[in-house]
Amino acid sequence: MADREFGLDQVMVERVSHEIKAVNDFGVQVCLVIGGGNIFRGVSSAADGMERASADYMGMLATVMNALAVQSNLERLGVDTRVQSAIPMDAVCEPYIRRRAVRHMEKGRVVIFAAGTGNPYFTTDTAAALRASEMECDILLKATKVDGVYSSDPITNPDAIRYDQLSYMDVLAQDLKVMDAAAISLARENGIPIIVFSLNEEGGFANVIKGEGTFTTISEAR
Repeated sequence: MADREFGLDQVMVERVSHEIKAVNDFGVQVCLVIGGGNIFRGVSSAADGMERASADYMGMLATVMNALAVQSNLERLGVDTRVQSAIPMDAVCEPYIRRRAVRHMEKGRVVIFAAGTGNPYFTTDTAAALRASEMECDILLKATKVDGVYSSDPITNPDAIRYDQLSYMDVLAQDLKVMDAAAISLARENGIPIIVFSLNEEGGFANVIKGEGTFTTISEAR
């Protein structure tokens, strides 16, 4: 969405695609879970008065639109991709099948998971933790607007404290608003470290993969 109030910013989509290509060029296997809040968010004011399940399904459909946009840009850059949706829609993308997704990744393709978990009441954070567990990922990276996890929102509170490292229990006990509790718990159960970094920092994704730049690591031990 970039600086827009809603919708897709093509310049931003292209920049994100270049970030993904840079990491894919390292030979790193990449799979993505994309949100849909730039188009419709089930828990937003736009969904006021709407049944929660229906609003969440609308949000899931928004993620498919975003996934197709990223796929189009990646393939224009020469990156082979597949979109798999948790809600079957065979005319535009593949249904989510774990073994097929693993095979795509083994072939060097970037797999984009759309439609969250396919169930209402679950966020794309939880979907990311679920897919990371199913794909046996080494690490789960959350690209966000800020360069790590803070004690409160650094945009509204300039005195917010930034953390370099946290444990899963720190995040849960302090109710830090980085990912929802279900996602943190799922990553903890499967021993998948989480790295939170800024999507606005050019080259940030590649830097994190190289262990450089500014980010917060969430793992079992501090």
